Amino acid sequence: MTAVSLLSSVLEQSAPIVLAALAAMITLRANILNVAVEGMMLVGAFVAIAVGDASGSAPLAFVAALVASVAMSQLLALMTLRFSADFIVAGLGINLLAAGGSLFALEWFYRSPGGLRPVSFPDLWHVPAGSLSFIPVLGPAIEGQSIVVLLAFLAIPACAVFLYRTPTGAYLRAAGEDEHAARSAGIKVGQMKALSLAISGLLAGLAGAQLSMDKLHFFLPDMTSGRGFIGLAATLFGGGQPWITAAASVLFGFFGALGDRLQAFAIPSQFVLMLPYVAAIVGLTAARWRVHVRNRPARMARPKET
Repeated sequence: MTAVSLLSSVLEQSAPIVLAALAAMITLRANILNVAVEGMMLVGAFVAIAVGDASGSAPLAFVAALVASVAMSQLLALMTLRFSADFIVAGLGINLLAAGGSLFALEWFYRSPGGLRPVSFPDLWHVPAGSLSFIPVLGPAIEGQSIVVLLAFLAIPACAVFLYRTPTGAYLRAAGEDEHAARSAGIKVGQMKALSLAISGLLAGLAGAQLSMDKLHFFLPDMTSGRGFIGLAATLFGGGQPWITAAASVLFGFFGALGDRLQAFAIPSQFVLMLPYVAAIVGLTAARWRVHVRNRPARMARPKET
């Protein structure tokens, strides 16, 4: 297990979690706990394979995945912002719709409920081998990565700039921090929340496309494997801050990559598979403890006895 191969695996494993975490973080800043990221990712993954299989075009499949995930995010916006459904309940409904809908489509259109494996599938663009060999360790690790992995890590500063350096980002944060004050300032709170969900759907679509189009080139009904919820855990751990959220996502990705490497040793597979989830639980516990310590009232100094 060399450092280059481990780092390459960490980048690949972290990319969907980073995107899922950023998707949940954007909506969290608008005061929306988006538990539907998992379902949006699943829809994006399925549509990418279905459209790629039908069209033979990787760019078309990629764009279709993003459009499908954004459409699911706007369905969530319609249910919650228009019809006042609870965000948690509606989000879980989106997840169930994505899981059940993809299974129905597999059975109805492909007669294959176990998954969709096209005989041939178009490749995404990958970083050419040897193009970054002049950069020690990191360069060879980036070589062979898909464009989605690069976009995932470019999305981190992009989200930070959007939230803290643009008027729209400021309006979105204001809508999440105090709706009444935002409305008094003339901010259209509903539009800001819908925008946050649309951006969340876009990022989740990128994550879904990476899972199904990067190297696997097939779709399985449970291929997200809880990555949307791990991303949500990273968001809560990071307190809605882009860089801390991304760092937590990479940490969870590291445990996933480490689990893959440990399969080569005589270690029970159940232990290996549970590593990312244990890391997520520990991260959430640490985040909760940090909030508890920060909100704990300061002790009053006792008066000195004379």
